[in-house]
Amino acid sequence: MSSASPKTVFLTGATGYIGGRLVPRLLEAGYEVRCLARSRRKLESRAWAGRPDVSIVEGDAANEDLLAEAMRGCGAAYYLVHSMVVAGSEYASRDRALAETFARAAARARVARILYLGGLGETGRGLSEHLASRREVEMALASTGVPTTVLRAAMIIGSGSASFEILRYLVERLPVMITPRWVRTEAQPIAIRNVLHYLVAALEMPETAGRTLDIGGPDILSYQEIMRILEEERGLRRRVVLPVPVLTPRLSSLWIHLVTPVSHRIARPLADGLRNRVVCRNDEAHRLMPQRLLSVREAIAAALGRTSARAVETSWTDAGPLPGDPDWSGGTVFDDRRVIVLRATPEETFRAVCRIGGGNGWYAADALWRIRGFLDRLAGGPGLRRGRRDPENVGYGDALDFWRVTGIERNRLLELRAEMKLPGEALLSFAIEPDETNPARTRLTQTARFLPRGLAGLLYWYAVLPLHRIVFAGMLEGIRRAAESIARAERTENPATDDPKPRGTARV
Repeated sequence: MSSASPKTVFLTGATGYIGGRLVPRLLEAGYEVRCLARSRRKLESRAWAGRPDVSIVEGDAANEDLLAEAMRGCGAAYYLVHSMVVAGSEYASRDRALAETFARAAARARVARILYLGGLGETGRGLSEHLASRREVEMALASTGVPTTVLRAAMIIGSGSASFEILRYLVERLPVMITPRWVRTEAQPIAIRNVLHYLVAALEMPETAGRTLDIGGPDILSYQEIMRILEEERGLRRRVVLPVPVLTPRLSSLWIHLVTPVSHRIARPLADGLRNRVVCRNDEAHRLMPQRLLSVREAIAAALGRTSARAVETSWTDAGPLPGDPDWSGGTVFDDRRVIVLRATPEETFRAVCRIGGGNGWYAADALWRIRGFLDRLAGGPGLRRGRRDPENVGYGDALDFWRVTGIERNRLLELRAEMKLPGEALLSFAIEPDETNPARTRLTQTARFLPRGLAGLLYWYAVLPLHRIVFAGMLEGIRRAAESIARAERTENPATDDPKPRGTARV
């Protein structure tokens, strides 16, 4: 058994918003990183995943034996797990149990340090359930005697963070806002780049071991003042904000769910926590780990700039489990399968297929997609507002509106699983095959598959079936046009000599 190396760190939450950005910063600082992930494939699309100083352990954070073995030889371990998305209303008890398991495993593996990013807030009674849960996690992580460094942050401002996206969508979509009283609560936001600096610097500072440190930016503002800065940076007219006392956390979360891409499951604990004043008690973290702290205006400008430049490194939508493939056998399965031959190579076709969703639209019947997304939001689903992280590239586990990428093979396959509210399981796949007689042509098979649950599922399938010709046939035709447009652009300098006419769409 090798002894622990201070330059090897263990990281949970690498598929999430913070963890996905922390890994490359740790690598830049000279550390080797061992990541835990429920699915190895979900990390394979990350630029750093194939580096020799990165290793991926596939497994469940609830498995103590697996954790202890995976942490063996590591000098420190980051705990960046939060189960709001996974466990819904039971997230607090699940978070406590996972933290206790992690602490026991760290002690067994003789890890020298645990580092945790928690929530800032007033101590004592009156904490929201969300912030109280964070305190329980802190105590659980320290329960086995492993020195634990806790960094407590309030709202994190960065492109793709859930709390920032809530405010951005509220400001952009609502010229008049009827808001809960929490808009007048004071907070001390911090830029994502400053959070990442603290997470790396704390590892390198022995003085932070066994300490709880508050981290925040230089500004203390109400959420209403933050929204004012946001509207100014977006160049929007001044919004009318009307705080009312009748919006409970539950009503607030439903309101956030309808207006923003954030689901009510995530919005509920966040909205509940917004009633607490979240301000640093002192500047000890900044004195120990000095850096230039971005103002709220600077942090917002940077986040908006990254979004406009389509350079969002990670997003809140990255987190969460990927369910296994449904059991398609043993029940009624409906297929809508369509085939087309395109005047494009498999690579050009794959590029066109991967552009679906988000701001790019769905190639056809976008109005119908928007209506379906709106109905899904009303039913408690994600709707279309999650969009996509990158307008051109997709990776395993990425969100595409109310779909999730559950299968991807470059130039061969893209498979999506529906996360919308449905009385059944839905899958949409695109299989790409080269034409054996002509390398400049490709056969594309689009399959929509649905496994209904009970009578409601059967009624749903037959209700939407008449729209398939509009939606799915139109989508396939749109992909054909896009792929052949890419092909023409690629072949401008080297025109193809064999340019056969495309065949029409066939229903199989």
